[in-house]
Amino acid sequence: MPERKTNFLIPAIGAVVAVVGGIAVYTYFSKGPAGDISGALGSAKLVPASAVMATYISTDAQAWSKLQQFGTPEAQKLLTKTLEDLNKDMFKGSDISYEKDIKPWVGGVMFAVLPPSTIKPAQFPTPGNTAKPSTKLQQETNILMVVGIKDKLAALNFANKLKSQKGVQSKEYDYKGEKITETIENARPTYNVVVNNSYLLLAPEKQSVEKAIDTLKGQPSFANKEGANNLISKSVNLQNTLAQIYVPDYAGMVQQLAAASNQGKALPPQTLSQLKQVKSMVAGVGIDDMGVRVKAIANLDPQLNKFQYQNTPAKILAQFPGDTFALISGNGISRGWQTLVEQSKDYPEVQQTLQQVRSQLKFANIDLDKEIFGWMDGEFGVGAIPSNQGVLASVGFGGALVFDTSDRKTAEATFIKLDNLAKAQRINIATRKISGKDVTEWQIPKQGALLAHGWLDQDTVFLALGGPVADALAANKSSSLDQSNTFKTVTGSLQQPNGGYFYLDMDKTVSLVNRFAAQGRPIPPETTALLNSIRGLAATATSPDKSTSQLEVLLALKPSKN
Repeated sequence: MPERKTNFLIPAIGAVVAVVGGIAVYTYFSKGPAGDISGALGSAKLVPASAVMATYISTDAQAWSKLQQFGTPEAQKLLTKTLEDLNKDMFKGSDISYEKDIKPWVGGVMFAVLPPSTIKPAQFPTPGNTAKPSTKLQQETNILMVVGIKDKLAALNFANKLKSQKGVQSKEYDYKGEKITETIENARPTYNVVVNNSYLLLAPEKQSVEKAIDTLKGQPSFANKEGANNLISKSVNLQNTLAQIYVPDYAGMVQQLAAASNQGKALPPQTLSQLKQVKSMVAGVGIDDMGVRVKAIANLDPQLNKFQYQNTPAKILAQFPGDTFALISGNGISRGWQTLVEQSKDYPEVQQTLQQVRSQLKFANIDLDKEIFGWMDGEFGVGAIPSNQGVLASVGFGGALVFDTSDRKTAEATFIKLDNLAKAQRINIATRKISGKDVTEWQIPKQGALLAHGWLDQDTVFLALGGPVADALAANKSSSLDQSNTFKTVTGSLQQPNGGYFYLDMDKTVSLVNRFAAQGRPIPPETTALLNSIRGLAATATSPDKSTSQLEVLLALKPSKN
């Protein structure tokens, strides 16, 4: 996106841009402007129906103040200083203050992305010193900003103060009875107009503001656009919502944004077909007692949606030790593989890659589809487990893959073939018992097992990276992951049942990162302060029916000790 568009509010209308950053800045530490998420519909009525997406940011002080209950003192001090520096830089060279000039009048803020506008072709010099236009038209994405006004007098005072700033030029012109102000600073224009004495409209292109005025006068709006109205009124069930994003036509949005990119290439038909599986989407960010939570709801086309979702029983979690610090779990890898194979028919390069992998494995007498993925039809988990022993001593952790299967016979035959391949490479293959379970190891002289595999029960097989990880899985002496306090705290509020988890224990992860950083460049104190405020990260997905897919992400934060 061209620089002029990216920075259209800096610095001429920098004070208003600071609203967005300032929302997070000042309402975090003090009472901020009102403008909760219910104001999205009113703002959307001023956005042209041609908008491909819109984002509404709440300025409700009560919602933002919930952040104060989290974070270490070091993190809060760092955030305070960072935001104070941002404020100084934003208003450098002016006497504008967010606290005095902006906060009193600003309500909620909506950003809308309008269709790209075609601009003149770039001019390129030729050997004859003449300008020759390129044959390809460039496109730019248009941004329209709708700012709610809760105090009309304070907004007027700000507008007058902005006009009086040194180096700022402004002029007004009439459009259908509304006064549009063009403000120019550093040769960058910005257009704004106050409508109904309740909203300030801002854009880098006057056509965007004019289209918004057309919408005000009766042209179709984003609020009554097919699909958009339902999205705006739909609740994503968040507490203290800070922002919501509305995409009424997902494929159309991606198409238009791709056209506005530097390459400006049209999407291949196969890609477009994939995108059309998602009809529309709404997402939100909120704050609750656990931390910052994100939820997204996608409306799917059931005729195009090929993936068959199933809830996971979550029993696989009990197979991982309690100190597992990272995990991805799910269900039915074989079904996902079948979907990928089916869809690869539309992508020659993907299909070619699959055929190459199949051919290579055939040399080892292994069938990729049947003997690798075919038996992975149950629940699965992939985890990272700390260990300082054996081959893991230098890295501090190992990995584990655990699969439930209804086809033990094929799985066993596959591991036998893999063991034979290792033997052919002169790797020592040995078997030992761990808590009565037979475990096969690929051993490295004087270092122990590099890989190990075995059966935890009749239907559950594991593959471990590192002998110590195999011991932890097979012996199962410690409490399991699903009984871990951190895991229960970080994932316990996510929707259940679900399709599986992504989980990260931040304390254990940071400890390992610090270990590697000590050998090279240490982690900056600022980054450490922020990481120490995070308890963990968790995500899950659900699909109540074939027309709906839901994603939930939680950044679990530690309570403030102030």
